[in-house]
Amino acid sequence: MPLYEFCAENITLLEKAFQAGARRVELCDNLAVGGTTPSYAVIKEAVRIAKDYQAEVIVMIRPRGGDFVYSQQELDIMLEDWRVARDLGVDGLAVGVLSSDNQLDKAAMLAFIEASQGFELTMHMAFDQIPLEDQASTIEWMKKEGVTRLLTRAGSPDTNLDQRLERYEEYAQLADGQLEILAGGGISLENRQLFLDVSGVDQVHGTRVVF
Repeated sequence: MPLYEFCAENITLLEKAFQAGARRVELCDNLAVGGTTPSYAVIKEAVRIAKDYQAEVIVMIRPRGGDFVYSQQELDIMLEDWRVARDLGVDGLAVGVLSSDNQLDKAAMLAFIEASQGFELTMHMAFDQIPLEDQASTIEWMKKEGVTRLLTRAGSPDTNLDQRLERYEEYAQLADGQLEILAGGGISLENRQLFLDVSGVDQVHGTRVVF
C-alpha cells in the first residue's frame, strides 16, 4: 500500500487531507521559505486531529529559512523545539543540518538522532544540496546511524523527470530497505503514480499528493 504524506503549514486542510487518504503529515510553518518549525498550539492540535484518523505527525524542526548551516545557538533552539514537540505527542521530526561546504553535519545530526530515540527521524530536502558524488556515502551513513527515512526531490527544481526517477531508483537500491525513500518536490495527485512505480519507492510527499 502506498503511503501519502501531506505537507501542511497549519491545521486548516489537515482533516481534508486525512479524509482524502493521507496517513502521515509533515507539519511546518512558513512554506514560502521551504518550511520552519510550527507553533506549540498548532502541533498540539495537529496531534489531536491525527489521532482520530490513526495518522502520524512528523514535525519540521527548522529555526528559519535560508541555508541549512546553523550556529550552536540555533542548534540548541532546534533541540529544545524538538523536546517540546516530542512531549506534545508527535511521531517524529524532519530535520537536516549541513556544513558550509554542503556536506552532512554529522555531529549535529547525531545530536538529533540521539534526542529522537524511539521516534522517527526524516532527513529532509537539505540532502538535495549535498554534491551528487557524496550522496551515496551520506545514504550509507544514515543507514548505519538509524535515520528512518530520506525525503528528497532527487535533484533540483530544474532536474528533468526521467533523471529524477532514475535517481530515486539508485537511492532505493543504496537504501536497501534500511532507509525509507520518501519522494517529494512537485508531486501531485495527477503524477504521484509515476513516482510510486519506481522500485523501492512506496511513499510520496507534498501539498498536493491527495487533492
